[in-house]
Amino acid sequence: MSVNPTNSTNQLIIFIFIFFLTFYMIMNFMFFNFIKTLKINFQKKNNMKNYNKFI
Repeated sequence: MSVNPTNSTNQLIIFIFIFFLTFYMIMNFMFFNFIKTLKINFQKKNNMKNYNKFI
């Protein structure tokens, strides 16, 4: 009787841990993609400024 509740709690803890791990990975992936797009946009703006200077 004492083994069954601990087993269920362990499964719950493992499930929560995996859920948070996947959530963390997804958030990191999206965040890095967002930073990449921001850097690309910033570089485009800087290139346009330099282009206007040359004109």
